[in-house]
Amino acid sequence: MLSNNQKNNLDKLIKYYNFYGTKKYKLIVLLGLLGDFDSFEYAINLKNFINNPQDKNLDIFAIAIGNKNGKEKFCNFTGFSEDNLIVVSDNQIHNDLEVSRGLDIGLGGWINMLLMLSGINSFKTIQEVIRGYTGDRKAKQIYSEFDKIEVLKFLRFSGNSFRKVFGNGYLRPFELATFRLNNMNEIIKNWDDYILNEKYLPQRGASFLLNDKNQVIYKFFSSDVLGYSSNMSDPLGFLSDLIKE
Repeated sequence: MLSNNQKNNLDKLIKYYNFYGTKKYKLIVLLGLLGDFDSFEYAINLKNFINNPQDKNLDIFAIAIGNKNGKEKFCNFTGFSEDNLIVVSDNQIHNDLEVSRGLDIGLGGWINMLLMLSGINSFKTIQEVIRGYTGDRKAKQIYSEFDKIEVLKFLRFSGNSFRKVFGNGYLRPFELATFRLNNMNEIIKNWDDYILNEKYLPQRGASFLLNDKNQVIYKFFSSDVLGYSSNMSDPLGFLSDLIKE
């Protein structure tokens, strides 16, 4: 359950940004910085979900810390619709909804983020990094055998390479790590556009699924880097379960 303060602030957010939509359900996503690993991964997964016919009952609205240039590049890379994304200049909305700011030891965003990536105050991060290399039999594969994959511009191969070595039908070893490496490369190349202010690097996100009566039927508050869902093996599984006809 959301506290009264959180519910009131969520209602104000919906009204201020006109997040009413036309469909039976709406998902409101608070991302951290545009250039956060979780922002990229979550947005790409949501884009794939939107492209699936099962989304017909769902409107998606997202808010991230960033600017116009970053938003354009982010949406171009991830495929997430610019119409569905609002960028803001700070984390006031996150604070109003009591979303975790991540680790803060007073030495700046970079140090805080590096410590979180090492698992400090971000306990599931190491496990999730390892999963990227070892694979996951409970998760879906990312690349089809026809996908063309380019890693850091000097390594090119097709998704068929994963099929030949590891088979099909699950998240293969190194597959998620490859996907995340491509996202990281995009972030680094456009750092100034994606990272509006480094002090927000540790800022985590949240998700709120509401029905047509504006009642919150699902919520998740992230506290870990690479932890934007309660089930990272099936990060959007809650949508499939809850937005049925």
